[in-house]
This record gives sequence, structure tokens and C-alpha cells, in this order.
Amino acid sequence: MNRNVAEAEADPPIEPEASPAPAGPAAGKDMSPAEFRQFGHRLIEWVAGFLEEPESWRVLPDVRPGDLLAGLPDASPAEPEPFDRVLDDFERLIPPATTHWNHPGFMAYFATTGSGPGILAELLTAALNAQAMLWRTGPAATELEQAMTGWLLRLMGLPPGWEGTINDTASTSTLYALAAARESLADLDITDSGMAGRALPPLRVYCSAEAHSSVDRAVMTLGLGRAGVRRIRTDPELRMDPHALETAIGDDSAAGIRPMAVVATTGTTSSTAIDPVPAIARICKDHDVWLHVDAAYGGPAAILPEMRYIMDGCDRADSLVVNPHKWLFVPMDCSVLYTRHPAVLRRAFAVSPEYLKTPEGDTVRNLSDAGLALGRRFRALKLWFVLRYFGQSGIRAALREHLRLATLFASWVDADPDFERLAPSPFSVVVFRWRPTQGPEEAVLERANARILEHVNASGEVFLSHTKLGGRYGIRLAVGNLRTEERHVRRAWELIRGAADRLAAD
Repeated sequence: MNRNVAEAEADPPIEPEASPAPAGPAAGKDMSPAEFRQFGHRLIEWVAGFLEEPESWRVLPDVRPGDLLAGLPDASPAEPEPFDRVLDDFERLIPPATTHWNHPGFMAYFATTGSGPGILAELLTAALNAQAMLWRTGPAATELEQAMTGWLLRLMGLPPGWEGTINDTASTSTLYALAAARESLADLDITDSGMAGRALPPLRVYCSAEAHSSVDRAVMTLGLGRAGVRRIRTDPELRMDPHALETAIGDDSAAGIRPMAVVATTGTTSSTAIDPVPAIARICKDHDVWLHVDAAYGGPAAILPEMRYIMDGCDRADSLVVNPHKWLFVPMDCSVLYTRHPAVLRRAFAVSPEYLKTPEGDTVRNLSDAGLALGRRFRALKLWFVLRYFGQSGIRAALREHLRLATLFASWVDADPDFERLAPSPFSVVVFRWRPTQGPEEAVLERANARILEHVNASGEVFLSHTKLGGRYGIRLAVGNLRTEERHVRRAWELIRGAADRLAAD
């Protein structure tokens, strides 16, 4: 008999080595790899189930202010707690009190998507914990950001010659752009000498009456005051009127006010109007004024060849912002600021204390030189994952479907004699209101449409928002979530029509 066989028969079988059981929380120690695997599997399963059945949750939670706060203790635990208890409390407390932006019935504001590849990228971002303030502290984060902003630039059809950086939101990107615009007024020497106590001319920023409130916030933050913003009237399609802009710049210059920047928008927040950027760019060039373009929402649509026109004239802008977290399926937050004058942007923010100097010197880009934040997250990773997972064809297919759904919804509004659209719908947002043929006065209509909106949102199936255009209250339906299908848009219309019918019957 073979000796090895005999020994194998004589000896008891060798049991496979069991994985060590999770040790549980220990004071002052991180979670063990065994714990991480155990709870990581549980979390992945929870997220997968959440993405698989997003409609199992109300899109707008049925909670009142303070409900969650009342369910939390007043202080953190004195001793370590088992992590399964933390996860149990998460499942019990947080999703029911969350407004679910990943719900296919979320059609308020600008709908967004936390896509699968983006969510997985966020896990890796947290694990790497990269801090990309300098090239040396985050080489991969720095260089991937350079690559991804270049990919996105080409996707939107813009020419080379721009430098991009990724910030959190468009409000921050617009602040940085206007800070660069102020820095471009080199004769005022504001960066070194400041603005207080000096005989400087008033500075002014121009935007349309429909521009985002981030322009006002940026101007206030930069010390120009609320008077530093001049809002320009719009045409019947809610686009900035170039003639009114040129007149305003001329009048201000004659009055001793220094024009600093113009903010044009491709996709305004309320109605998604597209300002005439070519005409605005010509005016800015004639008056030597910085042009910033807010393409935070509309920019991704330019990935579609048939929508490339929305970027007409943008190649002559000095800066531009686009938000991949709005309509490019990247989880919050990810806002790309482009500029053709990166040296001006860096002059507005760069500070080089000794402890931030590195041997690479000026041979590398240090991302913290392009804004207020010294610490910078590895946001480019999720943009990389999303652009690769979907590819150009997948992104275009999703964008075209959203445009189709918005056009379909607009056709239902247009065909119903009791409803009207309040603005054109060049993208995937429709602004409309209930207005019977023998409709009442504006104040009554506003209350009625507010009641319709409240009823629809109370269903938990759909979440819409509102705005005012020309003093008229309107309901906004914004298609943009990757999981929104035609049935969700149809259900929204059913809820709207049902609420209107009940209102008419009262």
C-alpha cells in the first residue's frame, strides 16, 4: 500500500482553516479587515437592493422637521458600539427620512443620478483617502483630474486650450471664475492691496434676470455687494437681451462703474433658457470684459451632436462651468471649472508657504492653487469610472431618452386646453401650469397650482418643484435620473391631471 495513502486513511481529515470571527469594536482601534469584509458585504447587499427597488421608498419622505433629531441621543456613545447596531440604526432612521434623489420619480430641481459605477468609485475614493492639495500629496488624483477634464472638454465639442479643475458645486466654480475676473483687472491690484480703504471704482457683474443665485452669492463674497450685480432683461424666450446688456455696460462705464464680468447661461435654472452666447461674447470682447458661461446643467447635452449648438460662442468665453453630477450620472459632488486663463486663476488664489513647497516646484500643477480649498477630494475617480462604464454611446442614449421624455410630457401639456407651458423646453425640463380656459386671476391661479403641486408631492410617488416666470407661478418637471422611464413620467401626468380635476370640481 502506498505509504501516503495509508497515512491519509489513518489520520483524520484536515478541516479547512476557519476565518477568524470579527473581533468587534476595540477602544482606539480601527475596524479589523474581518469586520470590514463582513459589514462591507452587508452594505453592498443593501445598496444593491436599494438600487434594484428604488420605488419601494417614498421619493419625498413623510416626516416633519425635527422627527429624526428626536430619535437621536443627545451625545455620542461613551464606549464603542457594535457596528451591526450602527447599521441597524441607519436602516431604521436614515432612508425613511431621506429625500430620494435616486428615485425614478424624482423630477424636481435638476434630477441627478448616483449611478452604480459612480457609487463604487466613491467607495474606492474613501479607501484611498487621497488629499490632492499638491501633486506630491496626490499624484494620481492630480493627473487623473487633468485627464478627465480633458475628456469632458472634448466630449462637449470645445476646442483645446482650456484648463479644468474639479470643485464641489457650480456655486464654488462660479465664485472662483469671478475671482479670476476680478484678478484680470490688473491695474486695480486687488489681490495684493485689497479693496478696503482705497479709491477704487465700483465693480459690476452682469447676468440675465433668469441667472442662478450663485452669481449674487459670489459677488457678495468677493466684496462687491449686492449692488455689484446688474440683472439684464430677457427676451420672450427668457434669454438675456444682448442689446440691453450692451446698453447697461455703456451706461455703467459712463457713470464711473467698472464692468468686471458677464455671466451667460446655457440652461437657466427656472426655465433652461439658452442665452445668446455668440452675441454676448462679441460685446465682452468689445468692452474688454471677462465672460463666464454657466453650463452647469446644459453642458452635458452638448455631448449629443444634435445639441452641440448650445455651446456656440462658448469657445470665446474666459471661463465655463459644467456639473457632471447634474446630468452625467456622477454622484454628488462634481463640478468642473474651465478657464482659458489658468495663470490668472492661480494668481487670484495661490499662496506658497514654506510647508507646501516641494522639489517639483513649477514643473507640476498643484490643484489647491486654483481655489480656496487646500484639501481636495479625489473627485476625478468617479468621473473616470462613469465615462468608461457608459461610454460615449451609453451617455448619448440616456440623454436622448431624457429629451424624448420631456418632449412627450410637453406634448401632453400642449394638448390639454386646461394647461399651458410657461417657457420653451430646449432640454429635459418642462415648466407649466394649470390654467382653465375661463381661468381666474393670477393670485388664485398661483394658489391653485401650489395645491396641485402639494397633492402630487404628497403621493410619495413623484417629486416636482416650482418656480416663477414673469411673475407667474409654474410647476417644473425635470427629467434627468438614469432610472426614470416613460411610465414614471406618465404617472406624474396622471397625478397632476387628477389633482387638477379635483380642484376644478371643488
